[in-house]
Order: sequence, then C-alpha cells, then structure tokens
Amino acid sequence: MGAFIDARTVPSGTVVHADLAIVGGGPAGISLALALANTKLKVVLLESGGMAFDAKTQSLYDGSKVGAPYVTLEASRLRYLGGSSNHWGGWCRPLDAVDFEERAWMPYSGWPITKADLDRHFVKAHELCEAGTLYYDGAAKITGSIGQPLALGTGGLMTRWFQFSKMRSSVLPTHFGERYASDLKKVSRLAVYLWANVTRLGLNPSGTYVRQLDVATLDGKKFKVRAKACVLAAGGIEVARLLLASNDVIKTGAGNSHDMVGRFFADHPVPRDNAVLVLFGGEPAPFYLGNQTTHGAILRAGLFPSEHFRREHEVMASSITVEGKVELDALGKAAVATTANALGVDASSASFHSLGCGMEITPDPDRRLTLTNERDALGMPKLKLHMRLADQDFAKYRLTLKELGRQLLESRIGMLKLNLRTRDEWYASLDWGNHHMGTTRMSVDPKKGVVDANLKVHGVANLYVAGSSVFPTYGAANPTVNLLALVLRLADHLKEELP
Repeated sequence: MGAFIDARTVPSGTVVHADLAIVGGGPAGISLALALANTKLKVVLLESGGMAFDAKTQSLYDGSKVGAPYVTLEASRLRYLGGSSNHWGGWCRPLDAVDFEERAWMPYSGWPITKADLDRHFVKAHELCEAGTLYYDGAAKITGSIGQPLALGTGGLMTRWFQFSKMRSSVLPTHFGERYASDLKKVSRLAVYLWANVTRLGLNPSGTYVRQLDVATLDGKKFKVRAKACVLAAGGIEVARLLLASNDVIKTGAGNSHDMVGRFFADHPVPRDNAVLVLFGGEPAPFYLGNQTTHGAILRAGLFPSEHFRREHEVMASSITVEGKVELDALGKAAVATTANALGVDASSASFHSLGCGMEITPDPDRRLTLTNERDALGMPKLKLHMRLADQDFAKYRLTLKELGRQLLESRIGMLKLNLRTRDEWYASLDWGNHHMGTTRMSVDPKKGVVDANLKVHGVANLYVAGSSVFPTYGAANPTVNLLALVLRLADHLKEELP
C-alpha cells in the first residue's frame, strides 16, 4: 500500500530516494501519480499543505502586483491537497484546433503540438473530472426536451457547450484531494508527503540536471529528495517562483538561460455585464441561464465565435454566457420597441439579460512574474506580478459582440446593447477566471519558451512541468480538462523514458 506521510515527522537530514518526484498535489500532480500507478516506478508526491486549508501555509503565496487591476496572488489559489480544485467552478471544455495554430496576426502564437495530439486523452481527463460523457458541441442532440438553441442568423457566432465536473454526492465540482486520496493510498509504490515545501531545485554544476530537491516544513525540518526525474506541478505562479529562485547555479534561475521563466503570465478576464441581450420572444432556453443535467452530464450553453470567424476577422477566443435579468431604462426600451417595429416583430414579451464572458488575451512577454527582495516564512523570495492588458483585446471582443448583435437582428429574434467602451469601463467590470497560464510556455525553440513538446524544461535533462503554465496561448476554454490531457500525454512519455 502507498503512504501519506506528514513531512513534519521526517528527521532533518533525511534523503528520500525515488524514480520520480512530483512537486504539487493539485489536479495535475494527483492525475500524474494515478496515471503511473501500474508502473514499476517509485514515485514521491510533495504537497505543501495538508488535507485542509491552513492559513500559515496559504500565506506562503503572498506577493505583490503592479499595473492593470488583478486579484492578490494569495487569493486566487489554495495550498493543500487538491490545490485549486478545492475552489474551482467545475467548468470543462477542450480547446479548439485553432487555439494551437500559429496565427500571423497573433504574436507568439503556435503550440509545438496540435489538438489531435491530445484528443485521445480527453476521455480519461473527463473521467478524472467526473464530467460524464463527452457531448460538448453535440449536446444539442440530447437537450431538445429542455429547449432549443437560439436561432441566430448566419454568421460568426454559434451556440456551443460547457460541461461540468460533479462528485458522486452530486456536489459540484470534484475536489481532487478529497476525491482521490483513497486512490492515491492504494498505489503501492507511491509516497505522498504532506506539509512538504520544495524550496530549491539542486542542479549539477553545469545546470543541466536536477540532482536533488530541497524540502522544508514550516516547523523547521529540512530534508532532500533525490529522483531520476522531477515534474513541477505546483501551478503557473509557484512553478515559476521555484525555477527563478533556484539560482545558485544559473544566476537567472533553473531552466532560465534565455530569461523566459515567469514571462507571458496570463489569465482569462471575465468582464461582467458587458452587454445586454434582448430577446423579442421572451426567455432563452434554460440551458443558457444555468446548468442543466441530462443523460448523465451537466451542461450549459454559451455563445462562441466560430474558428472560421476567428481566423477571418483576427479576433481572440471568447465564451459569452447569458446571466441574470436586467431592466433597461426608458431610452433602451424605446430602442427595443423601435427596432422590433422596424423588423415587424412583436416585442411585448421581450426579455433582457446581462451578458458575461471569458476572454482570451494576447500573449505578452512583459506581463510577467519576477522575484523581489522580500522573503516568506521558508526564506524563499516573494514574487511581484507585472500585470498588463492590451486595449486591442477588449476591442476585438467588442467586434465579436457586434457580430452577435448583427446575427440577432438578421434572424429578427433580438438585439444587443453594448455597455463598455473605455478602458476604465472595462477595468471596472473585470472579474477573473483565476486560470494561471503561460509562465513556462511550450516552444520548440528554447529562446521562445521554457519547455519542449514533451514538457521537458529546455536544457535540464530530467525536469518537466505539468499544468497550464505550459500553454503558449490560452483560448477561452477553462484550462483544467486541457491540462489533464497534457498530463496524461506526459505520463505516456515518462513510461517510455524512465526505466
């Protein structure tokens, strides 16, 4: 049987030996450990927290930020087994094929793999998320008894679908630490160390190989882990910090010879109440307004630009959701009445709903994480986030909204009122997905990224990264099911690479 070990009981000076060390016990780390369960590999998983929230451990995330408005670094993730799945919303959707493409109009775009390279892993990734059968854009075939998709005119936007994680108790969503703790304990060659903080990657003198991991606990214990290979699965912020802070051999940090670690930080802006959807005939189908359960899946519809529209009009990805009811002022109601009269339709039962959105942002090397001179309770340097947002990203999303408005008018089913114009208005509306991406991006060229197509850190023979920090571009899909597909692909690679 495997073991859960409290790192605070490990004597200082101990050296733990393994074939593979996984740093981080969130969805990526847990899923990788489970994917290797039937191999002969001796695996150690190192998790900073315990089985539940602890304020002192959580405070290790504390950092600073400058620039565009963003959440505080310690507020957007959780530091105990299960990681940020302990507070995720359960939203699942695979990225589109276009998300992987190099696009001339999007600087720094292009993954070194295609969506086809991940497709075979999505069924298992879905299973890990407990999100049911993969329906997604085939969901309209099973939702007819609930309602019909909006009959939009021909054009760039269409109804597409999210699916959601669920637990056996029907509590949404799956908390990976709670759900998979018993499965981890059944893996005979796995040891899970809780309260174990990796503070340094100990490189060989040339910086090309990780010889050991330095581990510390908040009560002062220190020990080492020596493994044939290491996978960093601690999230897009903490992985970057660990690489940057391991700077005793390479002054710029482990795997950072080309100053790429920590750059291209990204998240999905979620501008609230960015437009008002007017439907002349009344309420939309309930699957636009909230989650609906059918055929063993939890589904919700949104409005997405097609891949063709994105390429043709050079717009970013976005996922538009229909939110709560709103009231229009007298001028707005007059505009609805005038438009309906011009179209020859009855708007006496019109409904008005706020629109939300998950937006993609342009990759930006100067949106980045850097080390500061401040230290946390373990003596590690704290981070500063330099946050930037491009006005063109909001402009491109507004172009997408205009296309939706045109399609509503063409089909004579409704219209759109756009609410946001200036940067200040966009900023005031912003919430965030808390999806940390990009800081160890994939690239064939070491000068343009941190990891290669197999998620191995350039220039470090036995070091890998698992998680959404490897995404070169971000799409509008929530990252979890996508990063799990990448993790499962990595597991296949490690089975071949490690004896």
